Amino acid sequence: MRLVLILGYLALALAPLALSASQGLPPRALLDELATGAGLVALAILLVEFVLSGRFRVIMRPFGMDITMRFHQLLARTALALVLIHPILYTTWQRPDALPNDPTRQSFVALELHGLLDGIYAFLLLGALIAMAILRSDLGYRYEIWRAMHGLGAVLVAWFGIQHATDLGRYSQSETLVWFWWVLFALAVLSLLFVYLAKPVAKLRKPWRIKSLNRTADRTWHVTLQPDGHTGISYQAGQFAWINLGHTPFGLAENPFSIASAPAAGPDLSFLIKELGDSTSQLGKLHPGTRAYVDAPHGSLTIANRPEPGIALIAGGVGLAPMMGILRELAATNDPRPAALVYGNRHAGQIACRDELESYAAKGTEITHVLSEPGPDWTGETGLISADLIRRLFDAPERRNWLFVLCGPPPMLDSVEDALLAIGVESHQILSERFVYD
Repeated sequence: MRLVLILGYLALALAPLALSASQGLPPRALLDELATGAGLVALAILLVEFVLSGRFRVIMRPFGMDITMRFHQLLARTALALVLIHPILYTTWQRPDALPNDPTRQSFVALELHGLLDGIYAFLLLGALIAMAILRSDLGYRYEIWRAMHGLGAVLVAWFGIQHATDLGRYSQSETLVWFWWVLFALAVLSLLFVYLAKPVAKLRKPWRIKSLNRTADRTWHVTLQPDGHTGISYQAGQFAWINLGHTPFGLAENPFSIASAPAAGPDLSFLIKELGDSTSQLGKLHPGTRAYVDAPHGSLTIANRPEPGIALIAGGVGLAPMMGILRELAATNDPRPAALVYGNRHAGQIACRDELESYAAKGTEITHVLSEPGPDWTGETGLISADLIRRLFDAPERRNWLFVLCGPPPMLDSVEDALLAIGVESHQILSERFVYD
């Protein structure tokens, strides 16, 4: 399936080049053709980006959320680079009315103002979207606002890009390529309608309600939802859901959270949610019985059907959530494999589910807490989850063939992955999920 999706993506991204070549127009200077090709491929990439971010399980399941989202980000930046070099490479910058009639546009690059402005608008908007995504945490605006601006901005980039190509492009004047652009644009818009209209309608038919809501650590809540009039969902421990608490499913107050409950424990879903600057800051105002909506399951951070003889869970902060789901599933199914959890926080007040973790430790699960700002009475590990700690805990030959599941801030994930590879853990034994993307 991975190969099919990759080949399908390449076919869509390169199709404009093939359709252009099939027109049989006389060739221009090499740099002119490269400039046009860069613009064509960039526009195709941007249109396919909508599908990559549309929560289609057929796309995310084979690769996992991390790879899919990273691919989405890298492709957007690739498109921006291609758009940037697109005008720079041209060598025949002339107005068509300054030359003899040339319907093939072989001897000039058209400079009509309206078409140029469309291209400029698309370029500036694309750059702004990428900058806002990279700097989202620093800019401090709410996640819901960023999400709305990102979706609307992407549609405008695609619209202006197509207008620019069909107004000024040499090859995009052909009926075939015009149809190609607008069909891709229609699919892009449909992918947005799928997320913002079709999915909310489906969620209306299967509502949930808050069963319990308790503060489990500093600014962190343990929220349990129960199905309202239906039997719940089928999922695997470690997966995540998009949830909406106390709002209409058609709004933007929806966030992704890892499921912290065990599938074997029943239909209820539990989450560990940290108060941030978005709708999560209102958690303390909610109460049992509040209506909720769930879009799940998503993600591949799961130990289901994995043959490794042991499970190592490494989490930072609220990255504990999927680890709790896995630990609870191991306990509920009496999984005989040994397990270890390494859990990093800034201070002891941030340790979530502390009593439950102690109960797992009493039953044989190895629990290692790491605090970067410990209090004077702290006797556990201090600092960050370092390469030295990973080596001390997992460098034994019998542990190097375990499955390692990671969730937390990107710097922690990068350092832990490097440390695991350094002691001989194979890359296919490492599963990771980031909750921050730049």
